[in-house]
Amino acid sequence: MSDEATTDDSGTWTIDEGHLLAARRAVDAHALRTPVVSTPSLSLRLWLKLESQQHTGSFKLRGALTRLANLQPDELGRPLVVASAGNHGLGMAYAAKRLGMPLKVWVPSGVPEVKRAGIAALGAEVMVCDDASYDGTERLARADAEERGGLFVSPFDDPWVAAGNGGSLAEELFELASLSTLVVPVGGGGLLAGILAARTRRGREDVRVVGVQSEACPAMAESLKQGAPILEMHGDATLAEGLEGGVSASTFRYAQQAAVPVELVTERAIAEAMRDTRTLGYRMEGSAAVSVAWAREHAASEPKEGAVVAIVTGGNV
Repeated sequence: MSDEATTDDSGTWTIDEGHLLAARRAVDAHALRTPVVSTPSLSLRLWLKLESQQHTGSFKLRGALTRLANLQPDELGRPLVVASAGNHGLGMAYAAKRLGMPLKVWVPSGVPEVKRAGIAALGAEVMVCDDASYDGTERLARADAEERGGLFVSPFDDPWVAAGNGGSLAEELFELASLSTLVVPVGGGGLLAGILAARTRRGREDVRVVGVQSEACPAMAESLKQGAPILEMHGDATLAEGLEGGVSASTFRYAQQAAVPVELVTERAIAEAMRDTRTLGYRMEGSAAVSVAWAREHAASEPKEGAVVAIVTGGNV
């Protein structure tokens, strides 16, 4: 088992058993085990995995804790820099404070104030980029890290982050023998990659995984259609701002090799999902609502017996 990112000749990384085991240790030590709840008013088969009730209100804490707990010798002591649409910054700020590390977070100009204020309250330095896009913000953050000899931590293009975000979450869900379909919001694809790696490790290929994006910014769906990763995408305005931007060669490879369907939902469907889950007493942001929007329409028609679980990735709205 490797303690470092595994790459192939194309430069892409692979999540191995070492990453997944380390992720579970870091998450068990510092994060919450979030509940899975039924939603009979939406569908008798639909359940919600409420990462919105995680510390910082998002699943992104899992990847942040895993990454910082597994810094390599040449990474220790370097300034930490991230780009974030909000939740990765919150997770990294929480983890950095918990582990006693300074952090600078670059955010796009359109990031919701609740996320920006939350990052600052955790002690991180917040820099607002003039660019409203995630991709533009990441370019600035990477340049800043390079100039200062810092370490840039991607919200999705990193095996430790993906193992923490997706792998540790999937490990909890795969304990449910009744799980038949797992519905996953997809942005850069790190969550999806981690889940697929854990599915293989646990031998749970019986669980169907469906990725979901907004029609406004369908980078992974379009990448799979074209057969090549779209590294940057500037989509239309969307309630799911946390899913904006492109994918990476590594996350694309995971989705392509597993033949995962990545389906699209409308902005109206996202808004309705946010409204309907709010009536159940759960706060859900647009980036999380894509999974529920798809599941509300398709849960009853899924071909397998058993539970359909939609991952509610965050509640910072």
